[in-house]
Amino acid sequence: MYAVIEDSGQQFRVAEGDVLNVDARDLDEGQTQVQFDRVLLISPSTPGRDGEAGDASKVKVGTPLVEGASVTGEVVDEDAKGPKVYSHKWRRRKSSRTKKGHRQTYLRVRITTIKG
Repeated sequence: MYAVIEDSGQQFRVAEGDVLNVDARDLDEGQTQVQFDRVLLISPSTPGRDGEAGDASKVKVGTPLVEGASVTGEVVDEDAKGPKVYSHKWRRRKSSRTKKGHRQTYLRVRITTIKG
């Protein structure tokens, strides 16, 4: 079973057991579960992963969201960081150069259940 969820303007294709990085958010003290309510699609079989072709008649596609569907995940790491990205700025003949670095923080989540 897999689902397509939306979180912070990005879409993710998730199955149970997958680990994904979503944008960092404030969690309550001791919160270990994250729930995604914006589910765009649910399919009962995972083509390519289970070795089956899948049954297209059982796929639920939302308009825009699937009613009553949710995906739950457990927090693996609250302070996961992405790769360092550098930004260069250079002006010719001006002796002006700048170099800035940025490293995005993520919330790493392992998907536990898909309801729909």
